Amino acid sequence: MFARLALCSRLPSRTWKSNVCPLFIRPFSQTKFPLPRPHGKSFAHRSELKQAKRIVVKLGSAVVTRGDECGLALGRLASIVEQVAMLQNQGREMMIVTSGAVAFGKQRLRHEILLSQSVRQALHSGQNQLKEMAVPVLEARACAAAGQSGLMALYEAMFTQYSTCTAQILVTNLDFHDEQKRRNLNSTLHELLRMNIVPIINTNDAVVPPPVPNSDLQGVNVISIKDNDSLAARLAVEMKADLLIALSDVEGLYDSPPGTDDAKLIDIFYPGDQQSITYGTKSRVGIGGMEAKVKAALWALQGGTSVVIANGTHPKVTGHVITDIVEGKKVGTFFSEVKPAGPTVEQQTEMARQGGRVLASLHPDERGEIICRLADLLTEKKDEILSANKRDMEMATISGRLSLPLLNRLSLSTSKLNSLAIGLRQIAVSSRDSVGQVLRRTRVANNLELEQITVPIGVLLVIFESRPDCLPQVSALAIASGNALLLKGGKEAANTNRILHQLTQEALSVHGVKDAIQLVSTREEVEDLCRLDKLIDLIIPRGSSELVRDIQRAAKGIPVLGHSEGVCHVYIDNEASIDKAIDIVKDSKCDYPAACNAMETLLIHRDLLRTPIFDQIIDMLRTEEVKIHAGPRFASYLTFSPSEVKSLRTEYGDLECCIEVVDSMQDAVDHIHKYGSSHTDVIVTENEETAEQFLQQLDSACVFWNASSRFADGYRFGLGAEVGISTARIHARGPVGLEGLLTTKWVLRGEGHTVADFSEQGSMKYLHENIPVPRRILS
Repeated sequence: MFARLALCSRLPSRTWKSNVCPLFIRPFSQTKFPLPRPHGKSFAHRSELKQAKRIVVKLGSAVVTRGDECGLALGRLASIVEQVAMLQNQGREMMIVTSGAVAFGKQRLRHEILLSQSVRQALHSGQNQLKEMAVPVLEARACAAAGQSGLMALYEAMFTQYSTCTAQILVTNLDFHDEQKRRNLNSTLHELLRMNIVPIINTNDAVVPPPVPNSDLQGVNVISIKDNDSLAARLAVEMKADLLIALSDVEGLYDSPPGTDDAKLIDIFYPGDQQSITYGTKSRVGIGGMEAKVKAALWALQGGTSVVIANGTHPKVTGHVITDIVEGKKVGTFFSEVKPAGPTVEQQTEMARQGGRVLASLHPDERGEIICRLADLLTEKKDEILSANKRDMEMATISGRLSLPLLNRLSLSTSKLNSLAIGLRQIAVSSRDSVGQVLRRTRVANNLELEQITVPIGVLLVIFESRPDCLPQVSALAIASGNALLLKGGKEAANTNRILHQLTQEALSVHGVKDAIQLVSTREEVEDLCRLDKLIDLIIPRGSSELVRDIQRAAKGIPVLGHSEGVCHVYIDNEASIDKAIDIVKDSKCDYPAACNAMETLLIHRDLLRTPIFDQIIDMLRTEEVKIHAGPRFASYLTFSPSEVKSLRTEYGDLECCIEVVDSMQDAVDHIHKYGSSHTDVIVTENEETAEQFLQQLDSACVFWNASSRFADGYRFGLGAEVGISTARIHARGPVGLEGLLTTKWVLRGEGHTVADFSEQGSMKYLHENIPVPRRILS
């Protein structure tokens, strides 16, 4: 029978090994985790779940069984086994509380009954045609007896693929009430864990009596074992487990029955919150429901075990749901005894959205007043800002985690604050032509007019690292465009970000929209923020190329505005001015090497090699202590060359650059298209025709002639500030200022018009006449 199951399973196609696997005694000195923490206190935050050493995984009936409730979901079970085995092999101690024996036995008994009936009917009728046969209702205990051996054999075969041994333990409620049996069970489980074996525990449904309605919770030391939820909770507390993962067929705990319009998944559930929720129906199989799971979870939490309830049936997440939980990702509902003083990030986002709608309804002059007030506060409170920034700088220097370029980004000065204030006042002026601007007006038909007007995007999430000056810039742009804003700064700038956000909210309070801009100060992982696709409309990362790439990968259904790399080129043509070339290369590379618009690759026309212009450029770079990497062609011209570049797509972000040789302007364009990042690229030449061809042919967000790449900046472009530089092909490109944070909506004004009026039998005709647009603001 098992051979048939193995053939129809969806496990990876491997050769089945022997069920006898080598026995290893776990060497405690080699474990990858710290010594067991004192039990009795659960983890306060999801991020701490990475420290969990002893973990109980409870698999509900809906997770283990197929949709027809007759047989096991083999593919789903295989992915769960793989995750448990991986965590076990990391050095953790894994235990499984499983359902499924009844379903497995039901499948087996139905098959035997149908086979038996068909044989009897064939003998009785003497004919080959069989009548339709009814399968009798099967008693659950009989199904459990028939299914337990097969279920365990399946687990053994699956775990053997990962060189992991298993052991079966069947328990009843009496085993926990009898002190001797309880001690024996505890001893057996500890010995199995010590020998690196995964215990697989189930209630002995073949002999257990039907559940009797009684009090589920009778104090810390007693819980009635009447389903696998209560069994898993009792076992987790008995074994002093760090974490209990309860997998079911729902995403977690909702504030109202799942499927209703207003139902919201609860990210963190606190013991005092149970009165604020209502429960839906129980699982499609099994004897427990969500209420039973919550009671069991709270009991385990009270006993010192952290709990997460999550969905183990969703095909997109089943393959990594357990490992995601252990890694601290926001999956399911996390039970915690520690309730933070402030709102959750979801609550912050909702507050920002509501505040943003009010902000967008303000008159442009009122939004401008808020921005001007913020600009004033940057100079009035400069001593407080610089004091907070000094603390951040001192902590970053002591930790040694930040490179010199990142330390420079973190640092603020009086001149930086003054420049910020000037830029904010420019934004305040431009805000008058933002929200509500009429872009197009069309007379569709008589007394039917259409307008296209600018509106805010909605809720923006800006994630930035090591540059607190980003906070007031982005805040001002969000205010001017009427957008709600959620800010997530790096912890290295926590003190500076806190004071800057307080000043931003003080400015917003001028017109009662303080909540429109929120600073996320909880231990929220960036990847979890990127999953809030129902709350956030646009993500804007400000930081390293690694940060941007991580966010682009993590964003689920949320557009990301930005660039992953700033591989900027400066091409020195054979008709370039020596003075211009030296000045532009020096400024592009040395003014601010960590900036995304700094030069990373210098392209030299072949004719300039061994000429005074080439020698002077090299001398200047050496004087500025720029480390040079030779491109393949450049290296071929040299007897003793600098270190050859590992990749022509490198963003150094420091006093380093690559030098490569090209044959012509067209060769330079081809090189940039192949190795560049479509950010900012420069040509230095006195030949206007060559320059224009370069400007027209090159497909980058910013293309300059005889000017430093460092000009690619919203402030220098006169935008006041920028939320970032985009290399995308749609929406906004280059430095993204106020206009890049707006979208449009269509407004149609009629007098009872219907589409039927314009049919062949109708009385009206389309005109589609453009109407001149006067400069005005809708408010």
